[in-house]
Amino acid sequence: MAIRVIIALTKPGRNSGSVKLAYCWAHARRKLKEVHDRDGSPIAGDGLRRIAEFYKIEAEIRGKPAAERKAVRQEKTKPLIEAFEIWLKTVRSRISAKSRLGDKLSYIAKHMDGLKLFLDDGAIEMDSNVVERTIRPIALNRKNALFAGHDEGGRNWGRIASLIETCKLNDVEPYAYLKATLEAIAAGHPAARIDELMPWNFDRAR
Repeated sequence: MAIRVIIALTKPGRNSGSVKLAYCWAHARRKLKEVHDRDGSPIAGDGLRRIAEFYKIEAEIRGKPAAERKAVRQEKTKPLIEAFEIWLKTVRSRISAKSRLGDKLSYIAKHMDGLKLFLDDGAIEMDSNVVERTIRPIALNRKNALFAGHDEGGRNWGRIASLIETCKLNDVEPYAYLKATLEAIAAGHPAARIDELMPWNFDRAR
């Protein structure tokens, strides 16, 4: 279901425009760490060192306003990312794409556009760790979905759970949001304006 949702969100024909996916540097780092831990690859080690420099800058600006984060990223992180891309292209030309390390580097290269999105928007995190920590209780509780009754019940459980966690991320009270949203749908809210009913657009004054 998650893959279908992502595909739908990124389609160019969406009423409010397609969504660009910001990829996770923690996942990119994990690819290199797997190889480094297993093989002691100096190339993987060099990549880990470079990514650590990005994270060091992020630690310094965590909690700062989005505009300030963007400015710092443009000044300090962007040149490091550009150097990382040159490094990535160079090392990939030297090793087989079919090797374990080559496969991990190909993954990173494939997603570089999404990995760089955080540079141009201070509201975007450079990894999805915050979201993953938030949804961990759902992941741990996934066995409860076995008792959903049938496939559609499981899908509905997933949709509601996603909405509730998204409410929490946007500091929205889940019950108030669900009540207002269901009432709006029942009153005939147009499907073409469904984005207005997303948790991040919820009017807390309602």
